[in-house]
Amino acid sequence: MSLDNLPPSVSDRPARGAAPLLRRMFPSADRVAAGTPAERDRAVDVARIVSLLVVMFGHCTFVLATITASHLQVGNLLGTMPALQPLTWVLQIMPLFFLAGAASAAYGLDRPGADQPWGAWLFSRSQRLARPVFWYLAAWSAALGATALIAGPTTAARLGEQCVALLWFIGVYLVILACVPAVTRLTRPGAYAGLVVALLTVAAVCDAARIHYGVIAYGLPNFLAVWLIPAVIGVGYARRAITTTWALGIAAAALAVNALLVVVGPYEVSLVVTGDEKLSNVTPPTLVLGLHCVWMSLLFVAAAGSIRRWAQRPRVWRWTAIGNGGAMTLYLWHIPAIVATILALHVVGLDAYSPYGQHDFWLLMAVRAGLFAGVMSLLFVLLLPAEHRRLPWWDEGVRATGARSTAMGVLVCLAGISILVMAKMSLGTPAGWCALLGFVGALVVARVLGSAHCS
Repeated sequence: MSLDNLPPSVSDRPARGAAPLLRRMFPSADRVAAGTPAERDRAVDVARIVSLLVVMFGHCTFVLATITASHLQVGNLLGTMPALQPLTWVLQIMPLFFLAGAASAAYGLDRPGADQPWGAWLFSRSQRLARPVFWYLAAWSAALGATALIAGPTTAARLGEQCVALLWFIGVYLVILACVPAVTRLTRPGAYAGLVVALLTVAAVCDAARIHYGVIAYGLPNFLAVWLIPAVIGVGYARRAITTTWALGIAAAALAVNALLVVVGPYEVSLVVTGDEKLSNVTPPTLVLGLHCVWMSLLFVAAAGSIRRWAQRPRVWRWTAIGNGGAMTLYLWHIPAIVATILALHVVGLDAYSPYGQHDFWLLMAVRAGLFAGVMSLLFVLLLPAEHRRLPWWDEGVRATGARSTAMGVLVCLAGISILVMAKMSLGTPAGWCALLGFVGALVVARVLGSAHCS
């Protein structure tokens, strides 16, 4: 749900005073309901915002940090307490992001007038997504440039690694989105199942090569193969091709196979980064994460009816809509909010850095979560207008057909690959800066190809 659909939205006109701005940013339940089409699938929006909140507070909880006399000491709770790692089978919620995005895109393709050629359609979907990313990267580019001048390039590279790490999702999502129109052409339930099985097979083959040769590069195709799985299920869900009975049965089977692979195979338990993995399930994704995508996505499909009814409640839907309207602001800026929270608590002597060495560790974690919620809420209010404010030229309509449209789609995919490389290489390094130029350059050229004067 975008607040752009709620008249009048933040993007409609400039604010005149703080109170009117806040009313437009946080519309009443009645106004939200009035701006919601009757056919909207609210379960998808609930899945997106709940997933985002789990990611945000999960990251806030997993970081262990304190500042000693000589350096910043940072750890990972899951690495320190391995007994907590099975919780990641519930907390690894990224499959629902890809499912929600693919389902929304599939619904969009069904709307009247949604007959753009592939590349033009893909770029149009990317415009709204990229806008807050531009602001985020501009802010961090300036900050890293200043850091390099003041503290040196090594410090800038370390900071750059953290500030863009989560942008891998943007890169993978753009490529996954490019595949959605092709997936929507599937007409039979068995076709969706067959495609998922094929993707799991690719993941297994890549894992086997990665493990046998000890070369992580063999697993890189799994960034597409694994994360395309929840997207396929999302399209199948939008097309009503998956029944509740089949969803529950296959989800149970996938979960059982997943557990067996971890017990008897070479795979580790954790489905998120812990800092001490020997065979990461995430970077790059593995068959275990692929099966996780299967059972979690199908569990959502089975529960979607109940979720949809719950989301009919005015208060539930109001905050779901508001949260989805600023989802990119929440996703992009929650790591800086966590850093600000940790630094503020350090100043008053409330570091949470050891579940074994601090008797009040979990109380300190609760305090951190509460303060983080406040800091993130403040950032949300301050930065949400930028997410909705249309950019001159960039947000103009897209007009392209034939080869130009195809070129636009290819460029969007190249932009996605570039930002994925940047996320993995760190923005503060020469390779990271080159990847940033590749991301921006590809999108700018695509925008030029789709401008009216090129028609």
